Formats: sequence, C-alpha cells, structure tokens
Amino acid sequence: MSGQVLLLDAASLYYRAFYGVPDRREDPSTPPNNAVRGFLDMIATLVSAHRPDGLVACWDDDWRPAFRVEAIGTYKTHRLAAESTFAEDTPEDLASQVPLIVESLAALGIPRVGAAGYEADDVIGTLATRLVAAGRAVDIVTGDRDLFQLVDDAAGVQVLYTARGGVREPDVVDEAYLKTTYDVAGGGAYADFAVLRGDPSDGLPGVRGVGPKSAASLLSRYGDLAGIESALTAGDPGIKGAQRTRLLEAGGYLAAAPRVVRVVRDIDLPQVSVDLPTQVADAVAMSRLAVDYRLTGAFTRVVAALGLG
Repeated sequence: MSGQVLLLDAASLYYRAFYGVPDRREDPSTPPNNAVRGFLDMIATLVSAHRPDGLVACWDDDWRPAFRVEAIGTYKTHRLAAESTFAEDTPEDLASQVPLIVESLAALGIPRVGAAGYEADDVIGTLATRLVAAGRAVDIVTGDRDLFQLVDDAAGVQVLYTARGGVREPDVVDEAYLKTTYDVAGGGAYADFAVLRGDPSDGLPGVRGVGPKSAASLLSRYGDLAGIESALTAGDPGIKGAQRTRLLEAGGYLAAAPRVVRVVRDIDLPQVSVDLPTQVADAVAMSRLAVDYRLTGAFTRVVAALGLG
C-alpha cells in the first residue's frame, strides 16, 4: 500500500473550528477569522502529524440532497434556517468565513472537491474508492460517524474521528474500533447498524425500540438488513414479540433509510490530483488574505507544514 491521502470533511472541521477557536477581535467591526484560522491550523497539524502524500478538502455542494429528502422527509429538517426549505441554519459569523476558506485553499494550492447534488460524504466515498483502486491508503478526517461505514482494513481506509480529541488526538477508527465500540464487524455492517439505530442529529428515527445493542445483535445473527428482512418474512423464531412487531411496522423506513445512510461511492467527479502542493499557488492572494483577515500566523504554519518555503 503506497501514498497515504487525507480526505478532509471540510464542513465538519470548519464548524469545529468556529465553535472551538476563540474570536479574538478587539474591534467587533472587523471581519471574524476564527473559523479560517482554526481550519488552517488543523491542516497544519494534520500534515505535520501524519506526513501524507496527498490532501483533499471535500465539500458539501449540497448539504441536504434531494434524493435523501425524497427517501426520508425528516432528513436534517431541524437544521433548516427559519422559513426556508433548503438553506442551512448557519451562524452569520461562520457563513461569512466560508468563502475565505475557499480562497485560502485555492491560494495554497490544496484541492477542494465538491459535486452538485451531493454531500461531502459522497465525495469522500467516491474519492476513497478511486484511491483504493489506485493502491493508495486513505485517512478520512471527520467528526461525523456516518463515514465509519467506509472503514476497511484490507483496503487501507480508516477514519480519524475528531469529535472528542480534535485533530491533535483523534480516535483512530478501524475495524477493531468498530467491533469494540459498536460490536459490528466492519464498515458495511456499521451502515446497517446506523439504519436500525437511527440518528436524531440527521432526522433519522431508526426502528422504535431497537437501540445499539439490539441492532448489533440482529446484525450478528442475520448478517445485514436483507438477512433480517428474510428472517421476518420466514417467521424466524429468533425475532419475536414486540421486536418483531416493531421491525414489521418499520418496513417502509427500512426500505428507504439505506438510500439516506449509505454513502455514494460512484459520483461522476472530474479527475483531480490529490498530491500535496509543491508550491504556493497564488502568493499574491495568500498575502492579501493574510493581511486583510489577520491570518499571517495561520498561513505561515500551513506553508511550513507543507514544506512550501
């Protein structure tokens, strides 16, 4: 296995930066920069710690894709801005910094990849699939458990999970972690586990009365969602009483939810070089951003970590 590539779940990281990095403005009339500073510092930390051969910032071109909403109407509804059917409820001080993050990545020469109608998760799934086929190892950097489904020891895909320790001390999620933490056999089983358990943070109800332990037990016994469905149809005595009733009641949900939960792995993405930049792409733009938004220190750290000068 050659060439480790870091795939960044960009929104997960810049949200964490916004809420975790202090806003140090002395004059509130100056533009905020804490999300940009934090995001750039995260890149510097990750590159310094892991010395990858490649790096991609994966983007949510559509944070709530139509195909997922059509499958489960409650998908992410609680995150909608007031009186909106499509806009995400994002703090104004963060929203104003997202374009600056885009400009900063472009100035540094770090590729940023999104796809119309898809979330960053789907971009990550597609790039990971391509990279594995090319013999590259993949580390996915995210605070989102949904991407655990991509974990595959044999393929060299793991997740650096930032929810607790941040990018400095992430949980390294491999198949052993999934077994120890959730009692599931691997990434594919985790996706089915997530369907059964549900996820209130994404508006997925799960199956009533089926929690993590019972979801893991069902998958251990029947293999996957299709195996559980076959057992229900056959009247398997291992599923009985209230659990059988609730699984049958959830038939419509169980048919629709996999389309929401499972990451798309075959988006028609353009070919993009994932290799680390060998020079700053636009020194003039980087200098302007550094001065106008007080980002000199953050850019200096990223440039040093990347070895660009």
